[in-house]
Amino acid sequence: MSWKKLQTEGRVRRHKAGKKELNELRALIARDLEDAAIQELSDDRRFATAYNAALQTAKMAIACASYKLSSTPGSSPVKASTESVARAILDGIEREEEDIFPDQMSESIAEGWRKGATKALERQFAAYTPESVPKIAGHPQRSGTQEQR
Repeated sequence: MSWKKLQTEGRVRRHKAGKKELNELRALIARDLEDAAIQELSDDRRFATAYNAALQTAKMAIACASYKLSSTPGSSPVKASTESVARAILDGIEREEEDIFPDQMSESIAEGWRKGATKALERQFAAYTPESVPKIAGHPQRSGTQEQR
């Protein structure tokens, strides 16, 4: 969904964020990033926590631009169902997609991600990956198990 559409539909409104609000967001982002690095947590929990940090970072960017997501009844952002996200992820895996954008929100950044500097750096680093390291979607898998080598 585009920013203009969000404005047209009244899903964002002008808002002057104060220092306290921004500091609280910074603290939440820092906490979530710290928690996401805890190796003892499941991969799912670590991902969810890191994802929340990303969402809060986006919220902070919106606040810094003097806007706020509208909280009026009936104007909440469209949220994909758990089932549709799970299906989209599984479909992406089956299609051997390298990057999966399973909902409307993530799809809105897909093109920028694919053409962005971070993805370009990832591709450069991938060129230095030894053959012995497993590859992901669409790349050859290691043959055999660790014990067989």
